[in-house]
Amino acid sequence: MNSEQVAKYQSGLLCLIVGLLKRKQSRRNKVKRTLWSRKWLLRRDEGRGLGCMVLKELKYEDPVSFKNFTRMSIATFEKLLTKIEPHISRHDTMLRESISARVRLLLTLRFLATGERYINLHYSFRISVPSISLIIPETVAAVYKVLKDEYLVTPTTSSEWKKISDEFYKLWNFPNCLGALDGKHIAFRATKKDGSFYYNYKGFHSIVLMALVDAQYNFTYVDVGCNGRVSDGGVFSNSTLYTAIEQNALNFPNDEKLPQSNVEVPYVIVTDEAFRLTKRMMKPWGQRSSISEKIFNYRLSRARRVVENAFGILANRFQILQRDINLSVDKVQDITLTCCVLHNYIKKNDGKSYLQGIDHENTESVNITNGSWREEVFSTSLQACTVNRSPNDAMKIRSIFTKYFNKEGFVPWQWEAVKKFNF
Repeated sequence: MNSEQVAKYQSGLLCLIVGLLKRKQSRRNKVKRTLWSRKWLLRRDEGRGLGCMVLKELKYEDPVSFKNFTRMSIATFEKLLTKIEPHISRHDTMLRESISARVRLLLTLRFLATGERYINLHYSFRISVPSISLIIPETVAAVYKVLKDEYLVTPTTSSEWKKISDEFYKLWNFPNCLGALDGKHIAFRATKKDGSFYYNYKGFHSIVLMALVDAQYNFTYVDVGCNGRVSDGGVFSNSTLYTAIEQNALNFPNDEKLPQSNVEVPYVIVTDEAFRLTKRMMKPWGQRSSISEKIFNYRLSRARRVVENAFGILANRFQILQRDINLSVDKVQDITLTCCVLHNYIKKNDGKSYLQGIDHENTESVNITNGSWREEVFSTSLQACTVNRSPNDAMKIRSIFTKYFNKEGFVPWQWEAVKKFNF
C-alpha cells in the first residue's frame, strides 16, 4: 500500500470515527431529553412513590395498614414475592434501572384490591402508563401460575371428596354434600368488534365466573369465560364442571346412606334457583312450600351460604371484580382466576382474619347476622332457572333429603328458624 492509499484509508477511518462519535452524542442528548421529561417518575426510587412509601414505612411502622393496602399480611406478601420473583424480575439496562419485583407485585395487588385506573396508578406509583399496562397483566398471569397447583386444586379421588362432605356435615349439618355452587357476572367494557356477544340480561357486558366452594369457603373448582349473553341456566351446562360430572370424571363417591338412616342417596352439590334440579344438584323448593319443604330450604341455605360468602369476600377484597374492567376478555379472565387463587392463598396463610365480615348464624338465639360485605358488594348473581319440570329421579332425591331433615337428621333450632326467616 503506497503513501497515497494510506492517507485515503486514514482519512476514511477518521470520518467513520467522527460519525460514530456524533451518533453516540446524539443518542446521549436524546436520552437526556427523555430522562428530563420524566424526571418526576424517576424520583420513585428516592422514596417519593407510593410503592416506596408502603415498602419503607407501612411495612415497618403500620402492619395493619400494609395489610389493608395489599389485602394480605407482610409475611404472606413476602412468601408470595419469593415464589413469584423469578418470574417477574427484569434486568437493568444502560438507560435505566428496572422496576423491582417487589414494586411490580405491590402495584398489581393494589390494582386488584381497588380496581384503580392505570392513569391513577401512574401518578401514585410514579410508573408510566405503558409500563403499568405491561407489568400488571404479566404479574397477574405469574401469580396464577405459581399458586394454582397448590392453592386451587379440584379433588380427584373419592377420599378427597368425602373429606369435604364430612366438613359440610360437621359445620353445616348437611350430609353427602360435595360443595356449594354459584355463578357471578364479571363486568368489562366490550369492544365494537364484540358487539352484543357478551351483553347479559342485567344490561352490561360480562363473562361468567362459575365456582364450587367447600365447607370452609375455599374455591375447589373455577370456570371463567362463558359469555354473559348465555342464559344463566345454560352457563353451567357449558362449563367444564358439568361435563366432568356427566362423564363421572371427578371420581365422586358412590351413593351412601345418610347418617342414622338406611336410605342411600348420591353425593350432591347445593345450589340456588339459578340451576336446574338434577340427581347431583339440589336446589330449594319453590315459593309455595310446605313446612317440611321449608325445613329443607333452610338446611340447604345453611350449606349454600358458604359460596355466597366466598363470592362476597372475594369481591370485597378484590374490588376490581366490582368494576367495569377496561381490558380485553382474556385479561379479564386472567384477573378473575388470579383473584380466586389469591382468595385461597391468603385465607390459608392469614387464617380467620381474611374472612372477617362473613355471615354469622347463632343457633342458640336463632339469629343470622349478615356479613358486612353485603353492604359493600352489589349483586351480579345468575338469573333463576325457568325450567318448570325437573327429572323424577332428582325430585325423589330431594324428597328423601326433605324427609330426612324433618326426622332422623333434624336439628333442634330449625323450626324456629323457618318461622323467623320464612324459608
